[in-house]
Amino acid sequence: MKVIGLGDNVVDKYEHIRTMYPGGNALNFAVYAKRLGVDAAFLGAFGTDQEAAHVQESIRQIELDISHCKVYEGENGCARVTLKDGDRVFLGSNRCGVLREHGLNLTAEDLNYIKEFDLVHTGLYGFTEPELPRIKELGVPIGFDFSSDFTENQVNEIVPFVDYAYFSCSHLKTDAMLNLMLKVTKMGCKLVLCTMGEKGALLFDGAKFYVQEPKHVKAIDTMGAGDSFITCFMMNYLSQIKEGILNQDQIIIKSLEKAADFSSQQCLVDGSFGYGKLYV
Repeated sequence: MKVIGLGDNVVDKYEHIRTMYPGGNALNFAVYAKRLGVDAAFLGAFGTDQEAAHVQESIRQIELDISHCKVYEGENGCARVTLKDGDRVFLGSNRCGVLREHGLNLTAEDLNYIKEFDLVHTGLYGFTEPELPRIKELGVPIGFDFSSDFTENQVNEIVPFVDYAYFSCSHLKTDAMLNLMLKVTKMGCKLVLCTMGEKGALLFDGAKFYVQEPKHVKAIDTMGAGDSFITCFMMNYLSQIKEGILNQDQIIIKSLEKAADFSSQQCLVDGSFGYGKLYV
């Protein structure tokens, strides 16, 4: 199985300790998939500052394929962060820097490259919306992370191009979350996964709801909790679907359980996946 994270990379600058860590939704997905033993790649845009250099050096150490990434003059994606009792708190950002300014601008060569993968993962901060129709035409399944900042218009515009949808729903009431999941599956999504922080996760496959309780740990840093949960679930789900041994119900239950374990362990890591570096 081959998967690719498409879109954002950032450095998360932890102001209270003057340390920056690589991250970003699409990059996190690719790194977690790689750590789970899956052939993974990342396609995004880097700036030309020290922040971009740190992310690229970290990726080289992880040995992630970034052969099709773009480099634009200017600021790499950057977010300002602090921790409160182990929970990450965002203080501001440059909204993905050069990626927001220039976009991905996928070429025919890029699209032929993407065609090789079994899953494309992207999200609301990846600025990939203009590219989704062309990726959809390739026949490669698309997973899209709407995070917690989604609007109704964004859901309506993006979901028709998406096979798997993920939402961060800690802020939603139960009725609103259930209605959202019903709506998205009716629009064609195969699976909808809603993470709810310390309340766990809820999944809907169009026929049945599945609840996953959280695995409680004393968190060092929750930065990668949601991304790691989604990645681990999808890697296990897709690999077991390919094997064809278990039925859909068994696969979902087993994959959610593994995702909860992986996510809880990720909360014991600094930053999204480590590789901290002091900054001036």
